[in-house]
Amino acid sequence: MRLRKGFRGPRIGTKLMLLSLTLLVVPWFSYRQLLEMERLLVQGQSQAQLLTAEGISTLFNGREDLFNDLPVKIEDYESLFARPLQNNIRLDGSYEDWGDEGTERLLLFGSSAAEDGAFRLALGERAGQLHVFVEAVDRNLVYRDPDYLRLDNADQLRLSFIRSDGGDGRISLVFAEPGVVTAYGMDEDWRFATTGAPETGVQGFMAPSTSGWNLEFRLPLDMLGSRRYFAVSLADVDDAQTRQLTNLTQTLPKGGEQSFNLVVLRSPEVLNIIQGLGYSGARILVIDAQQRVRAEAGAHIAAISSTDEDFFSGLIHESFEAMRPVIHRISTLTPWVDEAGVTPVQSAADVISAALEGESLALRRALDEQLEIIMAAHPIVSKDAVIGAVVVEQNIDHILSFQRAALEQVILFSVVSLLAVLIALLAFAGRLAWRIRHLRREASTAIDHYGRLQAAKLRREINSGDEIGDLARSISNMLSKLHQHNHFLENMPRTLRHEINNPLNTLSTSLQNLAEESPGVQESKYLASAKSGVIRIGSIVQNLADAANLEESLKAEELEIVDIQKLLKSYMANCTAGHPDCEYVYRGVNRPVYAEASDFRIEQLLDKIIDNALDFHRPGTPITVQLDVRRDYLRIVVANRGPVLPDASGKSLFDSMVSHRGPHNRLHFGLGLYVVRVIAEHHGGHVRAMNLADNSGVAVMAELPLAAAKAVPPNQGEAAASSGETPVDQPNQYRAAS
Repeated sequence: MRLRKGFRGPRIGTKLMLLSLTLLVVPWFSYRQLLEMERLLVQGQSQAQLLTAEGISTLFNGREDLFNDLPVKIEDYESLFARPLQNNIRLDGSYEDWGDEGTERLLLFGSSAAEDGAFRLALGERAGQLHVFVEAVDRNLVYRDPDYLRLDNADQLRLSFIRSDGGDGRISLVFAEPGVVTAYGMDEDWRFATTGAPETGVQGFMAPSTSGWNLEFRLPLDMLGSRRYFAVSLADVDDAQTRQLTNLTQTLPKGGEQSFNLVVLRSPEVLNIIQGLGYSGARILVIDAQQRVRAEAGAHIAAISSTDEDFFSGLIHESFEAMRPVIHRISTLTPWVDEAGVTPVQSAADVISAALEGESLALRRALDEQLEIIMAAHPIVSKDAVIGAVVVEQNIDHILSFQRAALEQVILFSVVSLLAVLIALLAFAGRLAWRIRHLRREASTAIDHYGRLQAAKLRREINSGDEIGDLARSISNMLSKLHQHNHFLENMPRTLRHEINNPLNTLSTSLQNLAEESPGVQESKYLASAKSGVIRIGSIVQNLADAANLEESLKAEELEIVDIQKLLKSYMANCTAGHPDCEYVYRGVNRPVYAEASDFRIEQLLDKIIDNALDFHRPGTPITVQLDVRRDYLRIVVANRGPVLPDASGKSLFDSMVSHRGPHNRLHFGLGLYVVRVIAEHHGGHVRAMNLADNSGVAVMAELPLAAAKAVPPNQGEAAASSGETPVDQPNQYRAAS
């Protein structure tokens, strides 16, 4: 993969922040550890519950008598299940406090729910009392007339059961008006009460409804005896005048009129055995072979209510619950199964069925979205046959709460740690980048943009003991060596002038003596060529020495107010006289232009530019010198027709020892334009070269600051004012080559 041009990679701070993301392995590893811890805790609790169920089942092994209080042929009976009631039931004729959202769970007796005389029935057990709720369909409600002794001439509810002494029990619940009902023991014909006193142990309440009436009552379980044979009948009277029995709807099974319904309740003997075995958060159930609950111990399992949380803790908890599916998916690479966080398993009926088939089983299952339990079941055997099962259910909310709290702490700690590490790394990266940036800035300023060495060593980070200090010391040593080498190169022209001038003087003297001793040799072209070579070598050596001493000489010179316009006119006149073979064109302004400068150095600058223009101008074309005045600076432009500058040559054209004349001009060392740049910069200006707008030649432009008004002598300032000229910007006639 090829990197984009200019792309150098991320910075140190970015790299350190990316590196700090490896700290995310801490919450990942912690979550995996907590999942494993949860699995071990659940497995340990499952084993403990299974051992508890096995221990309880041993108390019932071989005790068939505890499960034989039901009829031999149980298929001859219809079961009326009385479920345990968790709430206190108020006798008000309402089903709302039974714990069900509606009446759909009520058993229907009658051919249809809309038939007159049909009723729905629900049974429940709480604190040794059998609670019964009846919802009757009766379009013509007939109340009991207290003036009649007979009780079968009004709407009523009849109860048939086997008493504890083995005799038949008959109770009729009658009502003269809505409200409290009265129970009487009845004769075999259900006409008259056996005694004049009502049955005080049976209490009830009747309330009219839109479809008929509701009756809610309770009676002691001891009244039913140990076998609990039980039947309910609804006697319906529709005519208040004749008071004849119209319809009788019963819960009696189809086996015969003498049969009873079987109220399946907890067996007292079994309940006495397990009553002291229950413990907090657990429930023990003893189930017979027909999957009926015979005994139950322990409280109803419910979710553990959380303590009051402050706003911050609640916010953390809600944030955790929102992030938990994502954390689970990232940590385990498996989807979040459901809102409760557990995989659906077999239902309670499947677990009980497996236990009744002789298999011990302990499974974790969810009762709802907020409650999970472990259900352990163990079979009860007698003579190699399974006669029941012991089921132990226990809430594992404390395990999940511990895991959730631990995970919240881990996530909170991880986030805080990650932020702390990020801040520390950012601070470290910032400090490191600051040190490197200042070191780079100092190293960059040690060499100017022309390549001249400005400092012999570094001062920053030299005493640091880390890798940045090693780098600073290495750069400082390199600068020291470069300084020594540059000092040698700067002194070389002086040394060369001294060393070369002696043999040149000797050679020049010898040539002169040769010409005087041999008059015939004076006209020799070889002698003239030798003299010219000696003069050129001396000129080159002198130029090298002048260039080397130029900056030191400029520092010692004092500047004065010079009229540049007057200087240029005089200079151009001398150029015309000195080079009659070349045409010069001067364009100036008609007023004095003052600058704080050295007239000798300005002429030296013009000499170098004019010499360069003479070397490159096309024969027959003029060299143009133009003076422009801007708001706070002046501009001298020397233009010639001829070869144009190559692209990107303007940056190095004014450097020392740089020449663009080509291989045929080997005696030029590129010092002329370098002298121009040094002089211009010494006067506070700058110089640049560019091609003409039509690419017919080259223009060299030197810009120098104008002298301040207060620095101009009074007589010269008055002369400038009397001329009536004001500085006017001239349009730019040139275009840069690049």
